[in-house]
Amino acid sequence: MDDKVITAKDLTKTFGKFTAVDHITFDVKQGEIFGFLGANGAGKTTAIKMLTGILSSTSGEAKVAGYDINTQRNKLKKNIGYMSQKFSLYEDLTLKENINFYGGIYGLSKKQIVTKTGEMIERLDLQHIENTMISEIPLGWKQKIAFSVAILHHPKIVFLDEPTSGVDPITRRQFWNLIYEAAEDGITVFVTTHYMDEAEYCDRISMMVEGRIEAMGSLKELLERYDAKDMDEVFLKLAR
Repeated sequence: MDDKVITAKDLTKTFGKFTAVDHITFDVKQGEIFGFLGANGAGKTTAIKMLTGILSSTSGEAKVAGYDINTQRNKLKKNIGYMSQKFSLYEDLTLKENINFYGGIYGLSKKQIVTKTGEMIERLDLQHIENTMISEIPLGWKQKIAFSVAILHHPKIVFLDEPTSGVDPITRRQFWNLIYEAAEDGITVFVTTHYMDEAEYCDRISMMVEGRIEAMGSLKELLERYDAKDMDEVFLKLAR
């Protein structure tokens, strides 16, 4: 049995003469928290959009959850979760309506949606705002809700694109606790971030610089390899 949830070989995306993602090759193991680090504009979001079947690749190949990212997009989308930078919740629906809507998209039965909605509201202690419009809910809570909705159908892997961008350190820490819980539950987590300190929360890290993966390994391996005290230092050495 193959324990790899992602395998990518020479995956490339060009827009005209601009190469956003340049021949990246990597794999992600089942149950891993895989950190996709890099500065803004390094190509992280473009890579995630290819891996989730939103964008087709220009060349190279990749399989996610066993499905080809270009030819099996419909099957792929049912087996993954995705939380974009914009959270992808509908502001003009209530919390409960959002959960019901996404449950339907993910192909859950009405009975499953009712059960999972109840479980999620209880786990996050959201009984007091279950009928509140998403637009009226604070940012930190929105992020936790968006993440929980992205894994409502218990996908093999969830993609999180800059999930902690723009929130305070306490909310960031709480969000990472949700990520740990998902990983313990067997869900592989692929997370992009430009916060270098979040590398310490990941099992393995890949460093993107100008569309290429310049380094990959555990935090300990990268600090030793680049003789650095933290990931900021590793990043500066690679960016040079």
